[in-house]
Amino acid sequence: MNESAGYYNAHSAIYAPWRGPYASQMTTQLLLGQTLGFSGNPLTGDWVDAVQFDSAGGIVIRDGTISAVGDGATLRKAHPDAEVTDYGDALISAGFVDAHMHYPQTGSIASWGKQLIDWLNTYTFPEEARFCDPDYAAEVAGRTLDLALAHGTTTLASFCTVHPTSVDAFFAAAATRDMAVIAGKTCMDRNAPDTLRDTAQSAYDDSKSLLEKWHGVGRAQYAITPRFSPTSTPDQLKALGALWTEHPDCLMQTHLSEQKAEIEWVHDLFPNARDSLATYEAFSLLGPNG
Repeated sequence: MNESAGYYNAHSAIYAPWRGPYASQMTTQLLLGQTLGFSGNPLTGDWVDAVQFDSAGGIVIRDGTISAVGDGATLRKAHPDAEVTDYGDALISAGFVDAHMHYPQTGSIASWGKQLIDWLNTYTFPEEARFCDPDYAAEVAGRTLDLALAHGTTTLASFCTVHPTSVDAFFAAAATRDMAVIAGKTCMDRNAPDTLRDTAQSAYDDSKSLLEKWHGVGRAQYAITPRFSPTSTPDQLKALGALWTEHPDCLMQTHLSEQKAEIEWVHDLFPNARDSLATYEAFSLLGPNG
C-alpha cells in the first residue's frame, strides 16, 4: 500500500486516506476484500515481486492510520475488537497517483485545439486569468480534488496559475481533505497575456514566499514551476534555478518537447541550446527532484 495515497475501494467507490475520516474516531477498523498493493517498482524488476494481491485480504486501520495489510482471516483473529467492514469480492487498492495535472484547467477539459499554442491562447489562458479571484480559485480547487477522489486518485502533482492565490487555494483544499499533493505557482514572464505574466524577480519572490509557507506542511510539497522555457526568459529561468539551489529539497516541474512546433519554437528562442532539455540544464533546473 502507498502511504501517501490512502486506499480506494474500486467496487463501491469509497475512498479513505490513511489519516482522514477514521482519524477522529480513535478506533480500530478492519476492512475485508480483495486487496491490491505495491511494495516496489515493477519497471525496475520482476513485476511479480512488486505486486501483492490477496483475494481474501484485509487492512487494519488504527486511529486513522493503516497499521497492517495481510490475510483477512489472520487479521480478524489478531484484532477481535476491530470494527469490521466486509466488501466481499470488491477490490481494495492503493490510491492512484496523478504525476502531472493542471487544476485550473478543470473547466476547460476536452476543449478542442489543433495545436498546443492555439489551445492555450483560446481556452487555457483566459480561464487561468480568473484565478486572481481567491474565491474562484478555492471553488475550482475543491471541485478538482473531489473529482479526483471520486475516481480513486488520492495523490496529485499540479500546476497552479501565476497568481499566488491559486497556490494557496489548492494547498488549503488539499489540507482539508488530508491529501498528499505537490504544486507550485506557474511562472511566465513572456509569450503570455499581460494578465498572466510575472517577472524574473516576482517569480522568485512569490515562489520563495509560497515555498516557505507550504513546503513540508502536513502532506504538502512545493514544486518550483516554470511553465515551459518559451514562456520564461533566461533571466527568469536563472532566478528559479537559484531558488532551487537554495531549497534543493523542493521539487521542480515543467513541460518538455510536447510537439514539433514547440521544439522548433524553443530552438528559435534558445539557438545555442542543443535541445529543449538543455534550456533547463543551463539554469540549474535539472536534478533528482525534477
